[in-house]
Amino acid sequence: MRRRRAGGRTMVERASKFVLVVAGSACFMLILYQYAGPGLSLGAPGGRAPPDDLDLFPTPDPHYEKKYYFPVRELERSLRFDMKGDDVIVFLHIQKTGGTTFGRHLVQNVRLEVPCDCRPGQKKCTCYRPNRRETWLFSRFSTGWSCGLHADWTELTNCVPGVLDRRDPATLRTPRSPRSPCPKLMAQMPRCRDMPGGQCEPSKRSQRKFYYITLLRDPVSRYLSEWRHVQRGATWKTSLHMCDGRTPTPEELPPCYEGTDWSGCTLQEFMDCPYNLASNRQVRMLADLSLVGCYNLSFIPEGKRAQLLLESAKKNLRGMAFFGLTEFQRKTQYLFERTFNLKFIRPFMQYNSTRAGGVEVEADTIRRIEELNDLDMQLYDYAKDLFQQRYQYRRQLERREQRLRGREERLLHRAKEAPPRDDADEPGRVPTEDYMSHIIEKW
Repeated sequence: MRRRRAGGRTMVERASKFVLVVAGSACFMLILYQYAGPGLSLGAPGGRAPPDDLDLFPTPDPHYEKKYYFPVRELERSLRFDMKGDDVIVFLHIQKTGGTTFGRHLVQNVRLEVPCDCRPGQKKCTCYRPNRRETWLFSRFSTGWSCGLHADWTELTNCVPGVLDRRDPATLRTPRSPRSPCPKLMAQMPRCRDMPGGQCEPSKRSQRKFYYITLLRDPVSRYLSEWRHVQRGATWKTSLHMCDGRTPTPEELPPCYEGTDWSGCTLQEFMDCPYNLASNRQVRMLADLSLVGCYNLSFIPEGKRAQLLLESAKKNLRGMAFFGLTEFQRKTQYLFERTFNLKFIRPFMQYNSTRAGGVEVEADTIRRIEELNDLDMQLYDYAKDLFQQRYQYRRQLERREQRLRGREERLLHRAKEAPPRDDADEPGRVPTEDYMSHIIEKW
């Protein structure tokens, strides 16, 4: 009897342990799915899209303190982007800012009536408008490097209209005058770069509107990422750097290395080259270089040149239709969707483990990088403040609209549930002034 009891007790204990293990495993899998499940297979073409009513975006930081004053017109970014019309989004891709990932989002992850045609083995996708075979997107993955490898603001604003006129000649709907226009009148017409950065209408022949967008990144991280990229053999030597109709001379822009590339260079060597375009790259690529004599460093004094470049970059950034920050992927997605009234199929993912993040750099080296990128540091501080204020402004507007809709729905619900009135309250039973005067006249 004792053996039977002992054996039965052992079986019960084993069964209890098995049930506990199964239950614990199920709980663990459930917790794992809740935290990691929404991010799984989102980058795959067959990844399941989240429901439309799911709010994936972070709430504004209540502890954020504003540094700069921006009027409401600078915070409001809700454009009437007409994909079926002649509007074009132009993506200014600055090196090592996450532009490759964002560019793929534009051609593969936007919910469109006619999705971009991205075929395996091809670097470019075909992004046509829903109503005709014309492109609505000017970017690396849609039109290629049509204005040169990593063309900057100065190059794009002068190059994009002509490139699209050659690609899509059917858009030139306004007929030409039988007489050639007066040269003086043509010279007085505003150039594309003289127009606001958000919308650019270079000529009357083309009715297009160009909406410029870009991404910015923390200058130190971006600089380190570019150094690692150059260390692996990247050169971008085919970049044109067109400005005022010409490319810079070897004296204006000498190379930092001898040979085919700069692979294997140390960080110290990378920082020591005075002609390294990695320094203050974001300001240079967003400014109008014509204001400072392009790449001719002797055109104006160095201090005045730096100030003009910074102010021009800030102005063009404010005027752009949209800009995002690499460090804030979800907020970047949110602002892009609200700006252009376009929705992404899958949410953006924040990857903090980058090649630049894996570089161990001493504090003195960090300070040296910040000195080399002083203009970029000022621009990023300015851009970050504008970005956060735009995000907070838009979220506050949406929450106010949600409260108003909720209040209207509650009032409507109460009106439907209100009890019917009695017969005594009917308008026909209430004596009116005409009725009383009729009785008096009878008497």
